[in-house]
Amino acid sequence: MSTVSVSHRLSVAINAEDHELHAALSGFLLFFCLFAGYFMLRPIRESMGVAAGVDNLQWLFTATFVAMLVAVPLFAWLSSRVPRLHFIDWVFGFFSVNLLIFSVLFQHHGDNAWMARVFFVWISVYNLFVVSVAWSLMADVFDAHQAKRLFAFIAAGASVGGLVGPALSALLVASLGEAGLMLLASLLLGVALALKFLLMRWREVGGAGRPGAAPAESTRRPLPGNPFSGMTRVLQSPYLMGIAGFVVLLATANTFLYFEQARLVAELFPDRNAQIRVFGTIDLIVQAGALLSQVFIAGRVAQKLGVRMLLMIVPLIVSIGFLGLALAPSFAMLAALMIVRRIGEYAFVRPGREMLFAPLDAESKYKAKNFIDTVVYRAGDAMSGWVKSALDMLGQGTGLVAVVGAICAMLWGYLGWRLGNQADKQAQPMTAD
Repeated sequence: MSTVSVSHRLSVAINAEDHELHAALSGFLLFFCLFAGYFMLRPIRESMGVAAGVDNLQWLFTATFVAMLVAVPLFAWLSSRVPRLHFIDWVFGFFSVNLLIFSVLFQHHGDNAWMARVFFVWISVYNLFVVSVAWSLMADVFDAHQAKRLFAFIAAGASVGGLVGPALSALLVASLGEAGLMLLASLLLGVALALKFLLMRWREVGGAGRPGAAPAESTRRPLPGNPFSGMTRVLQSPYLMGIAGFVVLLATANTFLYFEQARLVAELFPDRNAQIRVFGTIDLIVQAGALLSQVFIAGRVAQKLGVRMLLMIVPLIVSIGFLGLALAPSFAMLAALMIVRRIGEYAFVRPGREMLFAPLDAESKYKAKNFIDTVVYRAGDAMSGWVKSALDMLGQGTGLVAVVGAICAMLWGYLGWRLGNQADKQAQPMTAD
């Protein structure tokens, strides 16, 4: 079979035109590198949370929230002053250098508790901004028609990277150590930066900047408003406030489960490498389940049952799982609930959340959404972390936490149903009188 024939068949398989194949593959590989690197480090992050002290997790979540309050306005300020092309270089380069520094520090001070705390907060910020900038790049490279056909395939690179990353972490941590994994993640970020240059060159001949293409200058101009206009937009809209409430309840359920996971792992797996293997195994199962659900289930659910089902079904399952945890508080039950919750969030809840913004104006889609996804989410993390600590002080064990978590998950599902119902009604075609 000729090379041309293979390329053409691959193009057809991913819904690309022949001249778009290399760009689509570059985008796929870019997201693969980003997510493989992040999910390779995620188990280290979880072990850092344990090393910093399970009783101190609420402080780490609060520190992450404060770091986000500082980072978001700086991000908005920089993006309004630096051209997109060079802005991406600065962001990727900055975080790559950070990883090299952490690699050296962990080589010599890997057991330092403060080092663990700083890394925990740093990687929570790192993930947000690297992924956000990567999607800005894709919006700049591909025009609207290309995006509709290619973004699903490009996003699959993130899922595959999320599948490979935990496997690499579990396999290599014993031989490379934490410092070696950070060095490898930095190299992957460097590969992503090289792919970015290939994509921007292709943009001028086959993408959004090609001769005769529809103008895409709006992606290069700063958005209206100031770095704080996203917050004011949310406060002025009941619909956006509803989405913010949905995110806070989502963060509450996640935080309750995360704290219980950290406590049980610290008790059952005192060795840090063993903790990394446990967290890596959980991540591997989650990404495999999420990829299968994204390909075979989520789209059909959205098409047949609507956005409201995407946003309601996972909270309902989590609520039932919390009740099961109250009756049988074991690591196996908790791990199963964590896996189901995270698969559901990646495959159902996150796509559903993105659909809620579809009918809104550009400032709401970008600035209000960014404020909700970062500041509101991290505020929910911090607040629920302190609530979890207060519940622990009552001395009732996992049972009370699980019951409160179940109630929060029920409210989360109810709000998801209401918001999804609004989105479904807005998506219905208009009918003539």
